[in-house]
Amino acid sequence: MRTFKLFSTDGCHLCEQAIGMFYYAKQQKLIRDDTELNIIDIIDDAVLTEKYKLTIPVLRRSDEEELGWPFELEELVDWVNQLS
Repeated sequence: MRTFKLFSTDGCHLCEQAIGMFYYAKQQKLIRDDTELNIIDIIDDAVLTEKYKLTIPVLRRSDEEELGWPFELEELVDWVNQLS
């Protein structure tokens, strides 16, 4: 199982776009089936809020590498698949 974190918060329309893009890529088999997304609400953590409040959505891989918005589907797929 490969798990990615998405730093987000309620009401963030860009975050909703990023989540939709991730699940679209998974549905279309552009990324592996064993790839999961863990959505982290930054509002629950003062450190995360300070770090990401102006940059969400941000995706993080297990190697701590991050992909910040804006990104397109192709960039997301390439970045996620680098861990294959």
